[in-house]
Amino acid sequence: GEFIEVFIDTPLDVCESRDPKGLYKKARAGEIKHFTGIDSNYEVPNNPEIILDTSKNTLDQSVTQLITYLKQKHII
Repeated sequence: GEFIEVFIDTPLDVCESRDPKGLYKKARAGEIKHFTGIDSNYEVPNNPEIILDTSKNTLDQSVTQLITYLKQKHII
């Protein structure tokens, strides 16, 4: 099958503000170890096929962007 790397580009502060389970807060308090973005590095993909910036686009806009990409590539 074909692999498509989708990078959901969201700044850390936005991720924290959208955290309904409070995992980022727990990680900052030291209750969760090796939490990506807090005490474990996050590696940005080098060459993703598509980038979705959810801090600037709504969920619906991001979904539309992804579906449009998949249709343009004749995947769906």
